[in-house]
Amino acid sequence: MLKQKSKEKQPDLEFSQNISVKNANLWYSDFQALKDINIEIPENSVTAFIGPSGCGKSTFLKCFNRMNDLIEGCRIEGEFRIGDVDIYGKTDVNELRKNVGMVFQRPNPFPMSIYDNIAYGPRTFGIHNRRELDIIVEESLRGAAMWDELKDRLDKSALGLSGGQQQRLCIARALAVKPKIILMDEPTSALDPISTAKIEELCSELKKVTTIVIVTHNMQQATRISDKTGFFLLGDLVEYGDTDDIFTSPKKEATERYITGRFG
Repeated sequence: MLKQKSKEKQPDLEFSQNISVKNANLWYSDFQALKDINIEIPENSVTAFIGPSGCGKSTFLKCFNRMNDLIEGCRIEGEFRIGDVDIYGKTDVNELRKNVGMVFQRPNPFPMSIYDNIAYGPRTFGIHNRRELDIIVEESLRGAAMWDELKDRLDKSALGLSGGQQQRLCIARALAVKPKIILMDEPTSALDPISTAKIEELCSELKKVTTIVIVTHNMQQATRISDKTGFFLLGDLVEYGDTDDIFTSPKKEATERYITGRFG
C-alpha cells in the first residue's frame, strides 16, 4: 500500500503572489553582490527597493525571474520561493517568467503593431484564436488604463507611441499572460512627470490583482506608492518594513542618513 502511494503523482505546486527569500547570496565571479538577504514580500502590495547606484537592488529584483541566469559567472545561493514554488529548484523558467513579468527601465516595445505587442505573450503560450486574443488585448489595455486612447490605433506601430505610452504598453504586454507578480526596474526614470504620475496611479490599481516589486531611485515615489520599502547598501538589505515606518522612524542610522540626504 505504501509502495503504491509513493507512485502517485504529487500535486503540482502553484505560483502565488507572495515572495519569500532566505539566506540569499549572489556572486559575479569573485565579487559578492548580495549578502545573506532574508525578506518576505506580501501579496497584493507594492514593495519598493531603494538605495544608491550599485547597491544590489536591481540584481536582487532580477533573481525573482532568474534574469541573472543569463550573466556568465553568476552564482546564487539561498532559497527563493514564489508561493509554494522553489524557483531555483526543478522549475520551468518559461513558466516562471509567465507568472513573474518584468518592466524595464526604458520602454522596449516590439517593432510591430500595438495589437501584436499585447498578443505576443499569449501566442507564445499557445493561444491563437482571434476572438480570444481580442479579449486579452482589450483586457490588458484596460488594465494598463490605455484602452480608450489606443482602441482605434491597434494596427499602428507601437514605436509611434510616446515614451510614457510605450512604458504603459509594456505593462499591458506583461499583463496579457496574467502574471502573479510584476517586477519594475526604475520604470519611470526616463519619463516626464505626467507620464510618471500615470504609471504610479497604475501601480496603485494593479496591486488589487497582482504583486508589484519596484526598484526606484525616487524616494518620493516610494513614499507615494509602496506599502513596504527595503533599503539596500553595498549588497546588504539594511532595513525593510512598512514604508511609513522606514521614512518616518528608521531603525538604522544608514537608512536615516540616506533618506535625509546625508548619505556619504
